[in-house]
Amino acid sequence: MTSPSPSPPSTPSAFAPAPQASAPAPQGAPDERLAACSCGQLRAWVSGPPIRVSVCHCLACQRRTGSVFGAQARFNESAVRLEGESKLFERMGDEGSRIGFHFCPLCGSTVYYRVADMPGSIAIPVGAFADPQFPAPVFSVYEERMHAWVGLPPGVEHMA
Repeated sequence: MTSPSPSPPSTPSAFAPAPQASAPAPQGAPDERLAACSCGQLRAWVSGPPIRVSVCHCLACQRRTGSVFGAQARFNESAVRLEGESKLFERMGDEGSRIGFHFCPLCGSTVYYRVADMPGSIAIPVGAFADPQFPAPVFSVYEERMHAWVGLPPGVEHMA
């Protein structure tokens, strides 16, 4: 017996990609970083440093990433240029905010997401950058669900 598929939201989503107001920067500009899905179809080009890099140990992030925590970098929406087709998965966060995750319809990788309570910003999973030199996290949340063997960099701000 199969479970019924969830029906799509009946109202327009607050997470739909915003139209790009300015001409995109050339691909591979020196001040840009590229985040992409596993197959490369869905991409996010970002200019400049992130607002904040954080890790989340909540059970939903563990399930979403298939890892023991989610690591994400938040950027001003104006610093992000999106390319490719995405599918949307929406859920409610533990604190009651709506989160819209955009993933590649071909390979399933999440490339970016928006939190309704943080308008004007886009979060991108750090792993989507595939860059070992990416800045370390400075903030950690839901540590009561952190696996005992996980260590964090010195100086990280902790929020249980």
